[in-house]
Amino acid sequence: MQESPKRKPPSPIDIEVGKRIRAQRRLLGMSQSALAERLDLTFQQVQKYEKGANRVGASRLQRVADCLNVPISHFFDNPVSDDDLSADEARAVRNDLVSFLSSDEGIELNRAFAKIRDARTRQKIVGLIKSLAFT
Repeated sequence: MQESPKRKPPSPIDIEVGKRIRAQRRLLGMSQSALAERLDLTFQQVQKYEKGANRVGASRLQRVADCLNVPISHFFDNPVSDDDLSADEARAVRNDLVSFLSSDEGIELNRAFAKIRDARTRQKIVGLIKSLAFT
């Protein structure tokens, strides 16, 4: 009798892609079931993608990007470009950012901010928040 192969742990890239899928889906107010329906999948499969348990193939990831109205690069872009940060520090900042953007507060803040049409008003709000963060 042959032993079943041990399941490999998810790769950090698959986990990161999954977190970004979840964050964007939640930002849009879309349920896992709604995304699954648009992708012709079960919500359990979407759940596995979001946890990084299952790898998202390239063509499927393109369909996910289309459903979530983002370019496919959204799932791989590095929001941290500060050359002074080590790779571990940059990863920690990205994880914190994705965690915040996936939280109820992050989603609410992003939705409200996206509704502000005037660019100058948005810039003033960013300036206000920065000044509050560093006091």
